Amino acid sequence: MARKISMKQAINEALDLEMRRDPTVIVMGEDIVGGAGSPGEEDAWGGVLGVTKGLHAKYPGRLLDTPLSESAYIGAAIGAAACGMRPVAELMFLDFMGVCFDQILNQAAKFKYMFGGKARTPVVIRAMVGAGFRAAAQHSQMLTPVFTHVPGLKVICPSNAYDAKGLLIQAIRDDDPVIFCEHKNLYGLETDVPAEAYAIPFGEANVVREGKDVTIVSYGLTVHRAFEAAEKLARDRIEAEIVDLRTLSPIDWDTVIESVENTGRLVVVDEANPRCSIASDVAAYVAEHAFGALKAAPQMVTAPHTPVPFTPVLEDLYVPTADAIAAAVSRIAPRAMAA
Repeated sequence: MARKISMKQAINEALDLEMRRDPTVIVMGEDIVGGAGSPGEEDAWGGVLGVTKGLHAKYPGRLLDTPLSESAYIGAAIGAAACGMRPVAELMFLDFMGVCFDQILNQAAKFKYMFGGKARTPVVIRAMVGAGFRAAAQHSQMLTPVFTHVPGLKVICPSNAYDAKGLLIQAIRDDDPVIFCEHKNLYGLETDVPAEAYAIPFGEANVVREGKDVTIVSYGLTVHRAFEAAEKLARDRIEAEIVDLRTLSPIDWDTVIESVENTGRLVVVDEANPRCSIASDVAAYVAEHAFGALKAAPQMVTAPHTPVPFTPVLEDLYVPTADAIAAAVSRIAPRAMAA
């Protein structure tokens, strides 16, 4: 039975269901219990924004508060995964990956390849991503392209509560390391979510709006900006098809190519910086594999190539807007179409 819950609740529910189903699933992170082992109140926080709140009481001993050392506990989670557990490690912000990247890049991502396919590393690293939260440059980046670049890692970035629950359950059951990116400005967004467990396979994009004139490809928060743009464009009789990638590695090239072959135009929207981004990756792939179907040059709508600004006015300009997406579509849509 479906009911409306927020993305934060959906992630909590996915963890709850998988911990109930599989005793090898454990959760590690900073303040996910809140004062365990100290005079403070247990389960006071549930992580920095309360995503894991309530789980400690249900699964005592399986939520582990860690020292303030990402390099230590991410390494410990990867080691536990190599030894038969299924850890879910909460890295408060993906921006902090710099101090634990060797454990991810040179260890977890390579175990399966270095040991002849015999090693399994079923670890999930959950982390918040994205700007617009007034959290400044060191807590606001969209670093999805960095992880997508690394073979051996799976990279997920849901745009809604339904996908977040199904993709996280799939991530926990997967035998490879998964980087699960949660846009902090989507935590409060409510959508219909079934109460029971379900898994969404990786590498299957979702066509969330059908259209015949242009394909808009995006993921995470900017899927919603693309929707706003599509509604504006519809008033000018331009029908945009929106492809929500959902998973960046593996990525569903077939759905992207099929959509572009139908519309002949491509706009890619990405909150990451433009150089070596998901946007540039998708634009390059389409140019290489569907050049004959294109009626105009692919367009990219991204953040500028700068750190995320702290001042609210500049931060609002930093994240791709619906107006910027609509303007990009208008550049490649023939005027006759809007007449």
